[in-house]
Amino acid sequence: MVKKPTPLPEQLRPLNLNDVVGQQHLIGEGKPLTRFIEKKQLYSMIFWGPPGSGKTSLAHILAQACHMPFVSLSAIFSGVGELKKIFEKAQNTFEEGHSTLLFVDEIHRFNRAQQDSFLPYVEKGIITLIGATTENPSFELNGALLSRCQVFRLHRLSAEDLEEIIRRAEVYLKHPLPLAEEARAFLIEMADGDGRMLLNFIEVISEEKSIKPFDSKELSILLTKRAPLYDKSQEGHYNLISAFHKSLRGSDPDAALYWFARMLEGGEDPLYIGRRMIRFASEDIGLADPQALVQVLAGVEAYERLGSPEGELALVQALVYLATAPKSNALYRAFPKALKEAQSSGSLMPPQHILNAPTKLMKSEGYGKGYIYDHDTPEGFSGQSYFPEKISRKSFYQPVERGFEREIQKRLVYWKKLRERK
Repeated sequence: MVKKPTPLPEQLRPLNLNDVVGQQHLIGEGKPLTRFIEKKQLYSMIFWGPPGSGKTSLAHILAQACHMPFVSLSAIFSGVGELKKIFEKAQNTFEEGHSTLLFVDEIHRFNRAQQDSFLPYVEKGIITLIGATTENPSFELNGALLSRCQVFRLHRLSAEDLEEIIRRAEVYLKHPLPLAEEARAFLIEMADGDGRMLLNFIEVISEEKSIKPFDSKELSILLTKRAPLYDKSQEGHYNLISAFHKSLRGSDPDAALYWFARMLEGGEDPLYIGRRMIRFASEDIGLADPQALVQVLAGVEAYERLGSPEGELALVQALVYLATAPKSNALYRAFPKALKEAQSSGSLMPPQHILNAPTKLMKSEGYGKGYIYDHDTPEGFSGQSYFPEKISRKSFYQPVERGFEREIQKRLVYWKKLRERK
């Protein structure tokens, strides 16, 4: 069998902190990761950052510099059985006097029970955990596990960082890339802050062995042909989530199911889709069906408890509910109007009649004077103004004639008539 050549990103993986491009807030004199290496002492930590920002490389460098046994796994392809074997081996290594550095890529893919399994080994120092995630750890990781780890935020690579990677690749390949000047800038733009993707692009370009330099259009055609159909960090990600969102808004459950399946097949995190559905429930349905938010929150919680693939059906249930619910964006339109008014009106005081008066001085100043307790009125509605005295009454929220908002509209009309009468 012919051995495949090592991919360029692996060949150019940095071997020490001096080789790392970007993340200068973490490396260099006096910076956290440098101090860990100088002291030869590591703590459990989470690397949170976008794809291709150097999370895996930094974990390798730390393990090698601190002379620690190193185990790497991906949460996408690993389960309870593999974790158990790793923990048993780490226990034996610990008894010999060494802590194992365990690097877990995509750690947010583990469900809560799997994340909990790390706790006793991290607490006892049997394992020093480095988890890598592209998602906000505050949302994706158990509080108990997160409290035992330091979180380090990695940034997407700048254009200057990516240019440095190109330069290093050209030195390694021993020839400049066949790119026109504007195509070189376009290549950096296409990489979008992802160093690994940039090196993959460079490998594609170098394999062409072109004599004539590529211009931007030719480069776009070349890389598009070789690009994956769905990359959750690039345009395919945004195209598919947009198609999914608009299918829900268009009340088409079948199309929404199709795009949901496409994203899962492409490796998208189901919880990311769940979070988008939570947003959709308030943005596109709102009070037209108040149960929409309840349904999707229950679906996401069910997925968090069950994990994949069992929990995916709960998301499907929420998806179909959202697609078939009556739609309204009245809340989505009301909030920006209220924000704009709040920003333009400054720090106006509430009207005095709705202020509490816990002291004699405040009572003498008129605080609370004239307030009508709504429950004491026959209609349970006083009709008083609750806006600042210098602002006339505003109407931000305007419900639509669909779903439950029909009933809300009737109430608002009724209260308006009472207000005018009083």
